Amino acid sequence: MSLDPIELQVLTGGLRAACEEMGVVLIRSAHSSNIKERRDASTGLFDADGQMVMQAEHIPVHLGAMPASVGAVLGEHHEPGVSWILNDPFAGGTHLPDITVITPVFATADSQLIGFAASRAHHADVGAERPGSMPADSVTLEQEGVVISPRPLTESELERLTGRMRQPRERRADLRAQLAANRAGALRLSELAAKLGPERLREGTDEVLDYCERRTRACLAELGDGIREATDVLEGTEGDLPLRLRAGVEGARLVLDFSGSAEQHEGNLNCPLAVTASACMFAVRVLTDPDIPPTAGAYRPIEVRAPLGSVLNARAGAAVAAGNVETSSRVADMVLSAFGQAQGQGTMNNLSLGDERFSYYETLGGGQGACADADGPSGVHVAMSNTLNTPVEALEREFPLRVIEYSLRRGSGGTGLHRGGDGVVRELEALAPMSWSLIAERRRNAPRGAQGGGDGAPGRDLLDGAPIPGKSAGTLGAGQRLRIETPGGGGFGDDFD
Repeated sequence: MSLDPIELQVLTGGLRAACEEMGVVLIRSAHSSNIKERRDASTGLFDADGQMVMQAEHIPVHLGAMPASVGAVLGEHHEPGVSWILNDPFAGGTHLPDITVITPVFATADSQLIGFAASRAHHADVGAERPGSMPADSVTLEQEGVVISPRPLTESELERLTGRMRQPRERRADLRAQLAANRAGALRLSELAAKLGPERLREGTDEVLDYCERRTRACLAELGDGIREATDVLEGTEGDLPLRLRAGVEGARLVLDFSGSAEQHEGNLNCPLAVTASACMFAVRVLTDPDIPPTAGAYRPIEVRAPLGSVLNARAGAAVAAGNVETSSRVADMVLSAFGQAQGQGTMNNLSLGDERFSYYETLGGGQGACADADGPSGVHVAMSNTLNTPVEALEREFPLRVIEYSLRRGSGGTGLHRGGDGVVRELEALAPMSWSLIAERRRNAPRGAQGGGDGAPGRDLLDGAPIPGKSAGTLGAGQRLRIETPGGGGFGDDFD
């Protein structure tokens, strides 16, 4: 028996609320500023077959990759009370700082497996040579930190893994926060099963997925049949890496084909296919209807193709630190550009600072692209990010850093009938010696405007007033300053129209 429309919306709302509650538990229980302040984390619920039945509105780059994490443990033997942990980008992960914890959920009546609760969080350090575990110069996966293949998260395993990372007490606290979040989600899912019955719950979640699929197909059909193309580049240290997209709409189906893109990178701009898919799914949500619940059903009409061995579908062992954050941003840009949208800043402006006593990581906002009926917002985390900033007060309280300037980068948005949003300026002074690493894009190539709109200003980075590359690393002495000026978004429309 199918759900009536009211029952369908009630179940959809209940699943969404459970995921949001998981996120609140994780954020409020976490110790590191990266999670409790910036909220660099995601939570989701899955059925017993590993299909994502709902995800909280957290980090877009986790949209398509979280199901890969659950899929990596789906065939294992599951028992009540035994959670799983992983971060291997080629076994369900994205990049090493993103650690995923997966908890199986059982019906209380007969111990039947009814699904999984999962949480993913970006940890401030996972044991790379450079504090922050986001090295700008890594060439192999092992250089980026501790690689965690899927395994049960026992207490002894928790101690062993965190003992290989900096600030192990903080790492343990954040992982326990993820476990607490999963328990909250598991409780809500088991309560639904107790109320509806496991079989009725499964029928209901199947209908939620079908409902999301129908809505997505209806939106894709409105885009109109045809092939759209887009090209762009990644800013490698040895030169630009070309990317190509053919986006084909046929009825209610969309194929995104990245054939012809650059081969696997010798550095860390590579990403596994799950990350490329995540970026595509985010962009499709923007192009269709962001109100469609983020579920596996919403992504059934979308096919993503990227040749194995390319920068968008790297082979196991490749360095991927920048792929998850920068390459994913470029993929989203290309999909949106193919359908006539102005580009946002197209980078997360990743900055890591630290020593053996502390690890600090943040992404910086910038300008969003304008659209057909409005200016782009300024100083926001664009596209694949969606985190908050680290408040100045929290930053200066917890770390040996002083914020010299934090302001909008006035005039950096592209001109047009509607202007692109402005980037930001973030200048930090070290109060003690520390290492730093910067991974950023859109320093040589500006975010593009659309329909006659002007390009946004490229980003700029300075060390004590002297320009530095967007991908660089080094050490700071007390009193030295790093200044990050983030890109503006592209404008939309000719302002002479």
